[in-house]
Amino acid sequence: MPDLDPEDEKIIILARSARARVQAEEGAAVRDVDGRTYAAATVELPSLKLTALQAAVAAAVSSGAEGLEAAAVVTDAAAVDELSVRAVRELTPDAPILRADAAGELRETIR
Repeated sequence: MPDLDPEDEKIIILARSARARVQAEEGAAVRDVDGRTYAAATVELPSLKLTALQAAVAAAVSSGAEGLEAAAVVTDAAAVDELSVRAVRELTPDAPILRADAAGELRETIR
């Protein structure tokens, strides 16, 4: 990931780790405006379903984050789920969302 800012590279690595830890469909991480990071994987319970990015945003908000600097999703999907994008946009409309593949290669930046 040579062209990435080191802080963006960090959230992609955190997202990959979250995904790998539980063998989830997706992993995600966000960085809040204070520089704190939050990582999560897809949640699929009978009573609760969250995309990895929704879960990471929820972790940030429940910890008091007032905004996001950036978000990352590691997925094999060709696009980031619309509900995931909306979760980020509701907190910070202009935060970039990085979509990376399982190897951590950046495939897209959603602005």
